Amino acid sequence: MHKIYISIGSNLGNKEQNIVNAIAEIGCQIGLVKKVSSFYNSEPWGFESKNEFVNAVILVLCDTPPLLLLQKTQAIEKKLGREPKTNIGYSDRIIDIDILLYDKVVVDLPNLQIPHPLMLQRNFVMEPLREIASDLAIFSGK
Repeated sequence: MHKIYISIGSNLGNKEQNIVNAIAEIGCQIGLVKKVSSFYNSEPWGFESKNEFVNAVILVLCDTPPLLLLQKTQAIEKKLGREPKTNIGYSDRIIDIDILLYDKVVVDLPNLQIPHPLMLQRNFVMEPLREIASDLAIFSGK
């Protein structure tokens, strides 16, 4: 089983329920949700909006390879009402699911980078990640 850390965010509709729904779908379609962080409120990152985000990070145990995992998370986003992503930049969204870490695997493809290339710049990712995985090397400087 692989240890996968996933970030989930929402800034439209019932944000907390959107995250709960995403966690349930991940549990049904991807693998065992082993840990769930607290929910964190944050300002939009990379764009302006009057809608604050709610974010969480989860630990999932599964056997799904990285590219299939990406396909599954994107299918869950679509099922939960996510509008197709555009090349214009960031925008409001009902749900956003990002793969942060996949064991110690490094993936560098046009459509998937693991570790997530922007996670260290995002407090709304790092705070909930630290809550559930303070023993990760990124927190100890190793």
